This record gives sequence, C-alpha cells and structure tokens, in this order.
Amino acid sequence: MRRFTRGYRYGQGAAVAVALPGTLTEMWRVAQRCVAADAIIITQAANTGLTGGSTPFGDDYDRPVVVINTMRIKSLHLLADGRQVLAFPGTTLDELETALLPLGREPHSVIGSSCLGASVIGGICNNSGGSLIRRGPAYTELALYGRVGADGRLELVNKLGIGLGEDPDTILSRLERRDYGASDIDDGGDKVASDPDYPRHIRDVDAATPARYNADPRCLHDAAGSAGRLIVFAVRLDTFAAEKDTRVFYIGTNDPADLTAIRRSMLADQASLPIAAEYIHREAFDISARYGKDTYLLVQKLGTRRLPRLFALKSRIEAFCDRLPFTSASIVDRAMQAVSELIPSPLPVRLKAFRDRFEHHLMVKVSAEDADALRTLLSTLYPNPSGDWFECNRQEGSAAFLHRFATAGAAIRYDSVHRSKTEGVIALDIALARNDRDWFETLPAELAERFIHKLYYGHFFCHVFHQDYLLRKGFDWHATKAEMLALLDTRQARYPAEHNVGHLYAADGSLADHYRSLDPCNCLNPGIGKTSRLKYWRDQTGPEPRTAPMEFTQAETAP
Repeated sequence: MRRFTRGYRYGQGAAVAVALPGTLTEMWRVAQRCVAADAIIITQAANTGLTGGSTPFGDDYDRPVVVINTMRIKSLHLLADGRQVLAFPGTTLDELETALLPLGREPHSVIGSSCLGASVIGGICNNSGGSLIRRGPAYTELALYGRVGADGRLELVNKLGIGLGEDPDTILSRLERRDYGASDIDDGGDKVASDPDYPRHIRDVDAATPARYNADPRCLHDAAGSAGRLIVFAVRLDTFAAEKDTRVFYIGTNDPADLTAIRRSMLADQASLPIAAEYIHREAFDISARYGKDTYLLVQKLGTRRLPRLFALKSRIEAFCDRLPFTSASIVDRAMQAVSELIPSPLPVRLKAFRDRFEHHLMVKVSAEDADALRTLLSTLYPNPSGDWFECNRQEGSAAFLHRFATAGAAIRYDSVHRSKTEGVIALDIALARNDRDWFETLPAELAERFIHKLYYGHFFCHVFHQDYLLRKGFDWHATKAEMLALLDTRQARYPAEHNVGHLYAADGSLADHYRSLDPCNCLNPGIGKTSRLKYWRDQTGPEPRTAPMEFTQAETAP
C-alpha cells in the first residue's frame, strides 16, 4: 500500500484498505460500502500532487480511512469533433494529449504534469494552473460526481449536460458503454467547460489581486476546486486549437524592471496574448543545467509520452530500495546523477552565453503573426547596459522551454544526492498581484543564509512563481517554512498558486466554506487545508499531525 498512502512529495498516513475499481460502477459501489460503514474516503488518481492532499495524513482520524485509487478507470470520449472531451477518473493528460494530436487540438495543459501521468480530473479538482497564458486554470462546470449530504447519504449528481437516465447504475453503465447520442448532449446552457474570462482577467495589469490561484472564488464550482471533497466520475472539458507556427524570443537582463516593462506592455497593448512566457533566474538555470540534465535529455530524446512509465518504474525501484536495511530510495537518484555528470551539456551556446551575462532570463513564445510586434518592442528596449535579446531558432526555442521545465525537478535531485548537506526542500508556489512591480524576492540576510540554493522560476505573465529553497543542515524545516510564508503574507501574495493546499497550507475562509458546502459530513478527504478531520466538522483539539519533509525521489513537473 506504500505508493497509495505515501505522498509523491509530502505526507503519509494510515488506511485500512486501498480499493482499485476498474469501472465507474465498481467505483460507485465501493463508495457506497464506505459511506454505509461510516468510513472516510480519499479518492486518488496518479498521486502526483505536491502537497500531500491525495493521501492520508497521519494516523489519528476518527474513522477508518479507505483510499480509492481510480487509475484503472481509463476512458475518454471526443465530443463535437474533438472540440470537447469527456474524461474518466484515470484518464491522464498525456493520454488526452495523444488522442487530440491527430485532430490538431490540445488539452488545457501540454508539457508539465502530463509527463508524470497526472490525471485530467485531478487538474480540475485542484484548479491546476498551466504555462499557457491564454487558457488560465483548469476549470469546468460540467461534471458527474458523487456527494455525501448532511444526512450521510451518497447521491450521484449529473451535471455533464448529457442525458443518461435517472438512477446511478443506469447513468454510470450508459456512460461506460457510451450509450448516448448527439440528441442526448446539450450545449451546457450557461455552464462552461473552460475559463472564458481568463484572457481579459490577465490583461488587467493594474489589478491589486493575482491573475490566478487555487482558492480564487471565481473558479470554485462543484468539481472545480473540490480537492477530493466530491467523488468525481467524469468531467466535460473544452479543447484548444494547437498553435502550428510559433516564434520564441529569449531575453536576458540584470534589471528585473526590464521584464516588468515587457510584461505590462505585451499584456496591455498586444492585439493577441502571447502563448507562453517563462522566467528563470541564473541560480535556477545553473542547478537545472546540472541536476535536471537527465530529465532534459529524456524528454528531448524520448518525448513526454514515455516518461510516465519510466517514472513509475523508478518509483517501484525506489520503494524496493527503501525497504532494504543497507540503502535508501535516494540511491536511484544518486546513480542517475552520476551517469548524468558524464554527459556534456546539451544546452545551445547562445543560452549559456546569456547565462554568463545576465541574472534574469525570460523566454516568450508568440504566434508567427505576433512576432513582428514583439521584435519592435524588444528593439526599442535593447541592447542596453542591463540586457539584450535574440530570436531563437527552432532548436534554441525548444531547448529554452525544456530547460525551464527541467528546473522543476532540479532541487529535488540536488536534495536527494546531497542529503548529508540539506534538511530538505521548501517548495513554494506563489501568486503575486497583477500590479506588483517588485516581484523578485529579496530575503533578510538572517533567513537567506539558511539556504544552500534558492531557485526562482515561473509563469511570468501570470505572476505565478515557483520558489524552491534548499535548506542547510541543522535548520528547522517547519519553522523556516513558517517564516517564509509570513514574509509572503507581508507581500500580500496568495499561496499555493497551482498545487492546492493539501496538508501543507491552511485553507482561507472562502475555500474552507467551499469544502464545507461540498462535504457537510466531512467524510471525503477531511483535514486538507488544515481544517478539522472530525465528522461533521467538529472542532479539532490537540496538536496537528506533523510529518517531516519526505525524501524526494522523483522529479517535480511544472504544470
């Protein structure tokens, strides 16, 4: 049961059983049995979350815990010639991306979580973000889900916009058989299958609130943002036309204000939004170049489609090694890093030259028709004493974004390889206000000296940043993290931005109220967001379970 009760990056706990249903009907019947037995249900897909929210946490729940893993329930239905898709609980982003490729369409997210096999429904339940500027957080109002009411009874709610009957067995069996036709599908009425307001929302560069974050009340609706408080059987989502002709521009500067000017100008003035704009700091660049090199090469040589199986195999080997008395799971990372050190750097020459010259790096991908406007903008700013830019060829553009992607696992690899030097990784993902011009963090000296390395990278135009801190040996992980969050509070940042609260973060009032409204009996994934773990949300007394930061064994991915 280890891989089902131990979080991918954080948290672990006890369960009396793990169920692996193979159909929607089996999943429904397992849920019925659990509810009838007054058991807690934790619904889990690929367990690739970063904050421990898809596993038990500790062993002091007031009822028995059952984990329902949904990864055997794989199916997806293409609707309206692929303009929409209906996804089952075990359907992964990678599988959806593969199915849409021949149609010239894409899911909400492309490279990122798909590489570890993250599920489509998991993204919806966590309001996961993404690097693609025009699409915003994963969102839909069209879903089929189970809900436990205040009376303790389990009901099936069909808001898919597809007529499937009235009783649960009929609805689920018809959906599994795809026993419905065009006449049974409506257009959803006023319900949407993606976030239609995000392009306008992100353009408001003078707003004092973030563009997106998990607990944004704007995107909390039924399954969207439910975080395990509903049992989600299917979701209906929009897909997007794939960009066929793109250009990548690489900007380097020693003045963060330069990047602020580019961001504000492009969001406020461009006729169309750029496709993506990713930031990476020099220190993150260096750590990724060394400790993310094998991830870079695996994606470059094998593509993303084979990575879920490779990471699954790695996880099994690590689990085996962890049980041996003379070794640990980190031996796998150490072996992989030793091989990686023998391979020359695959990064293009111009990227490495900019690393030597500049501290801050921004890569912007635009449609071909928008390239002239960006060339004109950059030519008015550079070259100057603080920065410069160049237009990437196809190889450089691919390498720039792939290197940025590999950054997300670099701190984990460093920690695993240098365990004698570190107390773990404090990994934060934060959302800054859209009008925040002082986006680059400057830590107090006393706090900064606790870290071996600080890695800053993120989705720059969304003002969503990933900040990984490698803590020096001898410092308290929990206390230091609390101080970091207190500093973010003074900056009025929102966190987490796209990985959800899990058991790492406290849910704010509106998010906790959302959880209460979905799960009044508090029997579905109780305790997330540091809320009550007790039935009917009774007040929790006594110390909250504390779990030490886990030994990081797999590469994190940027959503």
